[in-house]
Amino acid sequence: MSTPGVAPDPALGLLELYDEALPHVYGYLLARCGDVPLAEDLTAEAFLAAVHAVRKPDAAEPSVAWLIGVARHKLADHWRRVEREQRGMRLLDGELDTVEDPWDVAVDKIRARQVLDELGPHHRAALTLRYLDGLPVPEVARHLDRTVHATEALLVRARGAFRRRYAGEEGSS
Repeated sequence: MSTPGVAPDPALGLLELYDEALPHVYGYLLARCGDVPLAEDLTAEAFLAAVHAVRKPDAAEPSVAWLIGVARHKLADHWRRVEREQRGMRLLDGELDTVEDPWDVAVDKIRARQVLDELGPHHRAALTLRYLDGLPVPEVARHLDRTVHATEALLVRARGAFRRRYAGEEGSS
């Protein structure tokens, strides 16, 4: 009587490659982003994505070069997220597009992020989902478990609170 064999997890091959590949993958990412915590996060994301990829049928044989390719995709995903976020921040305050000095733009973005962090969680969530994530109002409503009309009203209040804080008209209460 034999027991049916269980196929070994293809991700185990990554364990054998991990020690060799880690410095290469991390070095690749650090050289391109210049930010140690970000490079560490992206390295972890790359290895997690590699685990999922090797478990697919007809997956490529893992190698250092292949892992660097996965890391390249993770870095590109990161830059796309950053661009979407910056685009959303420009939408929150249309004046950011008219400023010509890059330093002023950077300061305005920092200020906008600070103001967003100062808002209550319901306002911050609504503005983030609508403008940073680019979701339509019905989708924002679904995520916040509200009606569309209640979400529209919340967005009106949130935009007003953001503008007042940004202009310095409202205290930190």
